[in-house]
Amino acid sequence: MSDDITHEKRALRAELRERRRTVTSVERERATEAVTRHLESLTTGMGVTSVAAYLSTPDEPSTREFLHWACDQGIRVLLPISREDGLLDWAPYDGKDEDEDVFGMPTPTTEVLGPIAINDVDLIIVPAATVDRTGMRMGWGRGYFDKTLGSMERCPPVYAVIFDNELVDSVPSEVHDQRVNGVVTPGGITTF
Repeated sequence: MSDDITHEKRALRAELRERRRTVTSVERERATEAVTRHLESLTTGMGVTSVAAYLSTPDEPSTREFLHWACDQGIRVLLPISREDGLLDWAPYDGKDEDEDVFGMPTPTTEVLGPIAINDVDLIIVPAATVDRTGMRMGWGRGYFDKTLGSMERCPPVYAVIFDNELVDSVPSEVHDQRVNGVVTPGGITTF
């Protein structure tokens, strides 16, 4: 059964990557504006003073404008740095310099705080390939966020950022996969 789910996830991820590659620059710009506005609203409404998030890649719904806004508002921003052992370190983000982690993903250049730094945030914003209407998140297959979320004793609210068509009725899942509390899409905020 697990091999079937693994193959189903792999095929779905390939389809979603291709779909994201075909988003036009105009659609991407509109999505960025809307996602930024919704993330700002979510953060403000929750009274967030610290957030763990990520630097989006070019094919993902953009988080960068939101992160710059958060820094400007004095909100403490922590960003992940992937480690070869499957864990995530965290580093404060100042809205400026970026580097790349072991997988070529964008990361901050500030001091590394280690895996437990995420325990002090009020909100976690995660990437996702797709999320279903029960909050089951399917990531991109490395398991970093599932491990992190699954290891937290007191996990704050977790929201995934996806495109509207990536909120679906169901996603294939395995025992280690973690649910999110909601999604932020260009169309709005959905809380489960």
